Amino acid sequence: MQEDKKTYTVVGTDIEAIKAQARKSGLSYNEAKEWIAQTTGGRDTHIYSDTDIAAVKEQNNQSSAVTNDQNSEK
Repeated sequence: MQEDKKTYTVVGTDIEAIKAQARKSGLSYNEAKEWIAQTTGGRDTHIYSDTDIAAVKEQNNQSSAVTNDQNSEK
């Protein structure tokens, strides 16, 4: 005879069944936050960003320098 190795909560809920259902249900809360941050550029989401801040600052500085040069020629 096999023993029932399933784990249940105090009220009788099958923990493994709940975990399996959760795995199939979609994004977790943290996964959803990460997806929103990466797709919308949300506020205070820099920890989820893959943007190279130094590269963006350098690009902005170069753009400003070109604009300033063009304006000084006029």
